[in-house]
Amino acid sequence: MKETGFRPVARMFLGLALAALAAAPLVRAQDGANAHGVGQIPGAEASPPPSTGGFFPLSQVHRGLEGTAWTVFEGMKPEPMQVEILGVLRGARGPGQDLILARLEGAKPEYTGVVEGMSGSPVYIGNKLLGSLSYRIGVFSKEPIAGITPIEQMLEVRNLPVDNLEMALAGPVTPKGTQTDAEGATSAASTLGVGEADAAMNFRPMETPLVMTGFAPQAIEFWQKEVRGTGLESVTAGGIGGASDYDAKPSAAAAASLEPGSAISMQLVRGDVDISATCTITYIDPKQLLACGHPVLQAGEVSLPMTTADVVTTLASPLEAFKIINTGATVGAFTEDRESGIRGVMGASAHMIPMHITMDGPEDHRKLNVEILDLPSLTSQAMMVVLFDSLLQANSSTASTSYHLTGNVALQQYPAVPLDFWASPGEVLPAPLELALQAGQRFAALYTNGARQGTVRSIDLQVQEVPRRLGVTLESARLISSDIVHAGDTIEVEATLRPWQQPERNVRIAIRLPDRLAEGNIRLLVSDAETLDRTLNQPHIPARPASMETVLEQARHQHEADRIYVSLLVPDAQADVNGDTLSSLPLSVANALEAVRSSEEINLNGESAEVAGDAPAGGVLSGFQVLNVRIDPGGGLN
Repeated sequence: MKETGFRPVARMFLGLALAALAAAPLVRAQDGANAHGVGQIPGAEASPPPSTGGFFPLSQVHRGLEGTAWTVFEGMKPEPMQVEILGVLRGARGPGQDLILARLEGAKPEYTGVVEGMSGSPVYIGNKLLGSLSYRIGVFSKEPIAGITPIEQMLEVRNLPVDNLEMALAGPVTPKGTQTDAEGATSAASTLGVGEADAAMNFRPMETPLVMTGFAPQAIEFWQKEVRGTGLESVTAGGIGGASDYDAKPSAAAAASLEPGSAISMQLVRGDVDISATCTITYIDPKQLLACGHPVLQAGEVSLPMTTADVVTTLASPLEAFKIINTGATVGAFTEDRESGIRGVMGASAHMIPMHITMDGPEDHRKLNVEILDLPSLTSQAMMVVLFDSLLQANSSTASTSYHLTGNVALQQYPAVPLDFWASPGEVLPAPLELALQAGQRFAALYTNGARQGTVRSIDLQVQEVPRRLGVTLESARLISSDIVHAGDTIEVEATLRPWQQPERNVRIAIRLPDRLAEGNIRLLVSDAETLDRTLNQPHIPARPASMETVLEQARHQHEADRIYVSLLVPDAQADVNGDTLSSLPLSVANALEAVRSSEEINLNGESAEVAGDAPAGGVLSGFQVLNVRIDPGGGLN
């Protein structure tokens, strides 16, 4: 059903009507519990069958089979649902990746429909494991139709090698007695009247509820924009089940409570704030488990904490029903995130990156301690959203607050990389967002560098809050003395600065001209730090990606944003070599560098910039001006 062309009022009534339709099955089920209720399922009070009970062959799946699925609707105990098998869609998930189509029956599934977080729920035919509820069709479906990932294809993920893990079950991927496709499994696509292409287009993995605990709404919106397209945009309600001072050591007692149908969480960030994705356990043995029946991050090999999960409640919705979840105790680590499911190893410890933030303000002193995932596709985003949120979650934070961030990124095999950024409220971005983006871009340049070896040991940040706008504009600049000078002279530059909504003030900077300056015209650049850094390291298209040495040098040579600089622009060659600026090069050196610039990280310019003097700007300076100076022959006057 499409809403295209509906007016707002019509859309509202449509939503109310759909909500009423979704709620209707619950009333019927309650009135006729003997016909549709959960109590009719044999063994409803029991637990799901163990994963060692065997596997139901995909080749024997056909329309009309009756089965039982298990999932958690509230608390931590799985509940059964009746399942009617409708058929098999060959290749619906991709070449060689089949999907079993089923209808869920019973009071709760008929009321809630297919629920976010239900993916991975095990489906049994008798006591044999068939697969996991993993896919849904459409949004406003009138009945709970779901796709089941066959356990045979999930076992391929189980059987991937794991370092230092003695596999409890190391049998072949195909269970004993399974027939091959050629032995006569009937394609249900034609039986159901659904083409394979249409099925693939209409089916999508059940959303994995992403719980962001402790984050402000603005931070959640920022995360959703940064991860758009990864399947992690959908954020639901939830919390951290225990105290915020998490215990990273896996709990054997908590692991012993897990069973097929239990909710399980994958943590992307843990500590004082938490980002977790939750689905359901399909298969479990003493060493490992399989869950979801589809990828969460599509990342392949991963190292992410695995925790128990407590379902507070399941929220029914005609648009998207989802589980509200608290994450619980650590039980191991997820090691694989593949097309047919995710695998977790019991008792294993995940590798995470410690991140510590200290906030200091006039009436505020806070510390935030977290660990973030170590995964190229998401680590920089996680680092930025944690920093952004820490700036928002303070009573002292206002629209006029400015920030000064210092700290470092500790890298294995490299010296610690310093961080120094300022952010003041501006016309384009709020100061917290600007600071998070600045720090995130610097971190990403280090973290995603292809030449980096070893791990990131830690991220340590100190943020100073200033309860006012620190923006300062360079209004004008001029020479106090004559613009005709001699080499060796000391001259004085006066700059007029305008702080935010405050009177103008003048700053004088004395500089000495080098004795080597020849007769002719030179220029003086009076500027902020950003303009100076661009002048010293001019943008260019490199012959190859920047090396770690280049990125490290650029980080160390960054100028301070709260100062005003006066630089000489002289007509000599300048080279940017591996992030280090070499000014006023002899012609012979410049010619030698020109010969190798295509194969090395070298950028040559015909004008050199040399910092001659600087002074405090009283805030975050923006703006620049160029002054012309005439060098006359003869000795200096002073």
